[in-house]
Amino acid sequence: MKAILRGSSAQPVVDRVYLAPTRQWKKKPLSKETLAGIASLREQLRKDRFDLCVDMQGSIRSALIGWMSSSGELAGPSDPREAPARWFYGSPIRTSAVHVIEQGCEVLSGATGLPLRPERIDFPVDKGAEAVCERILQELAPRGERFALIAPTAGWGAKQWPAERFGAVAAALAQMGIRTLVNAPSEEDRTARAVIAASHGSAALAAGGISILIELLRRASVVIAGDTGPLHLAAALERPVVALFGPTDPARNGPYGTQAKVLRHGRERRDHRRRSEPEAGLMEITVEEVVAAARELLQD
Repeated sequence: MKAILRGSSAQPVVDRVYLAPTRQWKKKPLSKETLAGIASLREQLRKDRFDLCVDMQGSIRSALIGWMSSSGELAGPSDPREAPARWFYGSPIRTSAVHVIEQGCEVLSGATGLPLRPERIDFPVDKGAEAVCERILQELAPRGERFALIAPTAGWGAKQWPAERFGAVAAALAQMGIRTLVNAPSEEDRTARAVIAASHGSAALAAGGISILIELLRRASVVIAGDTGPLHLAAALERPVVALFGPTDPARNGPYGTQAKVLRHGRERRDHRRRSEPEAGLMEITVEEVVAAARELLQD
């Protein structure tokens, strides 16, 4: 099996990352650029001659990329999220856990023969990102003020609570003396800008890449987000989180291993389709509920 326990200080357990820009490929699936990109990825994966590939996502897309690696063995969950993915697995592995993190450990344990369990992660510190984060906080949350971090976007529209409601939450937190920073990948992010506008000056933009986001999360008093990457990063960093769930099930996809207030009304249906409009059940979550959950976490 190829070793994966060395790497850079920023990626101490990862040797190499293979990029698969599937969203770009999906827009022009038969273009020369897409076909060349797929061929290049396939060549890169095969060049490293992997003995084992484990599909942790259980989707057709991830299973297909695993198959492209031509590894000696391709393993995945016997009941994947997208059923046709099962066709690619030479080693389907049964899982019994509810949460995806525990399911992932079951799949990896079955594939490697190692008794793996969820454990706490110590994220490496990026000194450059740490310095940028300190400059951001000196400007936006000076004198060591407590602050909330809002991550307003999601992978698709059905999981995304409205920006104006996030803004109203920021305004309410300001009344409690809590500054709000809004996570965004860039200064031009439209959703983050809409949150700030709706906050009437109570929120400020904190733009930057994932390394800066991690450093901001380490320092946040509470993190408020839907089912999205920053929420799960915050949970991995053991920060208190208010999690807003709609079409995805928090029992399966919720924040893991941290103090959390999960808001979901229970009338939602589990649905991973990429719908553009916010799911009806998600829209039932009120600003007042989110503020109350944040207040409770801030008082603990």
